[in-house]
Formats: sequence, C-alpha cells, structure tokens
Amino acid sequence: MPLKSIGYPKKKAFLYGVLSGAVEPVAALFTLILTNFVSGVLPYLLAFAAGSMFYVVINELIPEAQDNKNSYLCTIGTTFGFLIMMALDVMLG
Repeated sequence: MPLKSIGYPKKKAFLYGVLSGAVEPVAALFTLILTNFVSGVLPYLLAFAAGSMFYVVINELIPEAQDNKNSYLCTIGTTFGFLIMMALDVMLG
C-alpha cells in the first residue's frame, strides 16, 4: 500500500510487495540449516536481534522520542525502565 499511495500502479506495487517477501522462505531454510552449526551461540544471536528490535521500536517508531535533540536519552531511559521491569519480574516472579 505505501507504493500505491505514492503513485505506483496497483500491479507494480503488488509485484514489488510479493518480491520483497519472496526471500523469507529462502532465508528460513538457510537459518534452519545454519541452526545446527551455531546452536551454542544461538541465545546470544537471538538476544542481539531482540535488542536491535527494541532499539528500532523506541528510536524510530515512537514519534515522541524524536521530538527533541536528546532522542538517545529517551532510548536509554526506556531501556533502563525495561531492565528494572524485567529484574522485578524475576525477583518477584
């Protein structure tokens, strides 16, 4: 839909959408094959992926985080709040 909204024809926008998702099954097979070789570091890789997504959500998707020049302060504050919440969840579990 974003491509359609900026003026692409409906068929071309649909084709680009399908092509952008076509790599996912190939990447899934590659990941399944690779999982057997990297199972020891898989928890660290998944933690890195989760941290990356956390940063993207806070820094890019929440518009209020970009309102002032201290946008990284919002990211750091939210991260510390999340860590405190997780620590309390584990301790009070």
